[in-house]
Amino acid sequence: MIEEISIRDLGVIGEARLPLGPGFTAITGETGAGKTMVVTALGLLLGDRADSSVLRRDAGAAVVEGHWLVDPSGPVAERVRDAGGDLDGGELILGRSVSQEGRSRAVVGGRTAPVSVLNEIGQQLVVVHGQSDQVRLRSATAQREALDRFAGQELAILLGDYQETYRRWQTKQGELDVLIAQRDLRLREAEDLRIAMAEIEEADPVRGEDTELAERAERLGNLEDLRLAAGQAHEMLSSEGLDETADVLALLETARRRLERVSEHDAALTPIVEGIAETSFAVSELAGQLSSYLAGLDADGARELELVQERRASLASLVRKYGQSLDDVIDYLDSGSTRLLELDNDSDRSAALAAETEADRVRIVELAERLSEVRRGYAESLAERVTAELAALAMPNARLIVEVTDRQDYTLTGKDAVSLLLAPHQGADPRPLGRGASGGELSRVMLAIEVVIAGSDPVPTFIFDEVDAGVGGASAIEIGRRLARLARTAQVIVVTHLAQVAAFSTNHLTVVKDDGGAVTASSVRQLHGEERIAEMARLLSGLQDSESGLQHARELIETARALDV
Repeated sequence: MIEEISIRDLGVIGEARLPLGPGFTAITGETGAGKTMVVTALGLLLGDRADSSVLRRDAGAAVVEGHWLVDPSGPVAERVRDAGGDLDGGELILGRSVSQEGRSRAVVGGRTAPVSVLNEIGQQLVVVHGQSDQVRLRSATAQREALDRFAGQELAILLGDYQETYRRWQTKQGELDVLIAQRDLRLREAEDLRIAMAEIEEADPVRGEDTELAERAERLGNLEDLRLAAGQAHEMLSSEGLDETADVLALLETARRRLERVSEHDAALTPIVEGIAETSFAVSELAGQLSSYLAGLDADGARELELVQERRASLASLVRKYGQSLDDVIDYLDSGSTRLLELDNDSDRSAALAAETEADRVRIVELAERLSEVRRGYAESLAERVTAELAALAMPNARLIVEVTDRQDYTLTGKDAVSLLLAPHQGADPRPLGRGASGGELSRVMLAIEVVIAGSDPVPTFIFDEVDAGVGGASAIEIGRRLARLARTAQVIVVTHLAQVAAFSTNHLTVVKDDGGAVTASSVRQLHGEERIAEMARLLSGLQDSESGLQHARELIETARALDV
């Protein structure tokens, strides 16, 4: 139950507080005073889409806050805690703000939460009906939803089972369709992969091989230059020829001997002689390394270079076909093998999917038939009870018929087409609500359906936005009377322009303008006594101080009290 709602800077409302509480609350006011903004505020608290156009001019943000009394151990309280919020005793506080930039912020139980949480909680707390819902009631979807709500848990559990199977069937059927449609393409892909895998496996590339081959090709391509340079360097260091050419070793040996002969005359020459000897040893080592290098140079370098270049060409061809680098080619061999295994299993996968899809299809047919049986069983009961409600709403000879017929295809809700037909008076042929019902008749049918459904699908709070549109006189009195009866078991909030409806309320709020045409903080008032009678007179005659209007208002309130027993 909603205890109260606070509104700031929403539409024409600057600041207002709406005390609600249990029973039947009527909200009245002049056209343009802001009654619609009250419903808009409730919608924001229930997760409706935010729109910055609803902000009051020059306001930074619109803010709405609602206080609900809920069961601390119920599903609503559990969802609030899941979202990180909590209750204050048994009170739940929901908040919503909308900035000029269109940014929206939701607060659930003291914690910021996604707007979707408000929507989830709102579906368990409130049912809202407005004039747009009367239009929606003309649709086949809304009519089926009404029957399903009336059928309650028995159908809800069965429908949940059906929808789970239906979604699984759709997913598997889609996968099977893709496999069938792409069969030729996948066969070609498998053949291409086999050729590629065979080519790569035959080449048997090794990671880093291309780099090693490039270095070897560079060496082999310059073999003669390397041989000549190394030979000449070796001759300069340690000549093995018969001529008298002095090499480095010979020159060093000559220098050592000459210094050694005179070193006894000057001790400073001794370390120099030793240094020359060490240098001679190092040069000898270098000469030996050059000899080994020359011995290791391939005698058949041209043939080896040819083989290296052939291997490099083979690897380059693989890279051009299957990747940006040799590592990519090797990785492609691994992934391609896995993909080929998957493609080779297509026939097995197709057969398994076909069997699973057929099993789900059989299950869908079975569940859809059971759904139809349950719907047909409840359709007659819904029709009888709504017809009885219509009699109480000044449509004594009206008759509602609920038809459940088969469709050709299966959908997420089964195979049933649900139609509501109305015979508004005796002797009239039943016609679909979408074609034959007037606005006033739709208002009463919607109310009757909601009252009946409330017995099997109870909701704590009902909000009706001008549910009495297109209705007047005795019909309006009956609507007010029925709303009052509904308010005995649920909280009922009604935005109305009819005194006949407001007369049955136990809590009367009015939204008024100030002299400047804007709504101030005191614009929403709770009416009692003579203030309420004056507002009722205004609703009846347009004048608050008309004696006849005031008298009529008093009589109407007394009549409502007498009827609401």
